[in-house]
Amino acid sequence: MIKKIDHIGIAVSSIENSLPFYTNILNLQLEGIEEVESENVKVAFINIGESKLELLEPLSPESPIAKFIEKRGEGIHHVALGVSSIEDRIQDMKENGIRMLADEPKLGASGAKIAFMHPKSTGSVLYELCEKPSKGETNK
Repeated sequence: MIKKIDHIGIAVSSIENSLPFYTNILNLQLEGIEEVESENVKVAFINIGESKLELLEPLSPESPIAKFIEKRGEGIHHVALGVSSIEDRIQDMKENGIRMLADEPKLGASGAKIAFMHPKSTGSVLYELCEKPSKGETNK
């Protein structure tokens, strides 16, 4: 069902200003930076063992990340759980009384299918289900 912690999302005001801490001080490797239109954010993935850290910078004041930073400040935003068959996992969550932020997955960074569980159903933690495409495949 759930394979691993895929990544931990960290809300930042500026990837450019935040990145040196991770790459120069912690000596972690930057995997890449991309924009995710569906979430209105720019993301930077940083490798750390079998998981990643995902820095999330808002692209506009309407971005959910901009609103998060405005309300709570920079910091941990979500924990992403690597899954297979995300549609089945969404159904499992709903059958177990977990409220989802959307009933269908969206396209996230690196072509992953993503869906968020509502924090009011998960002890105030925002969890993301994340299904990465198999090598050579792309999620649509």
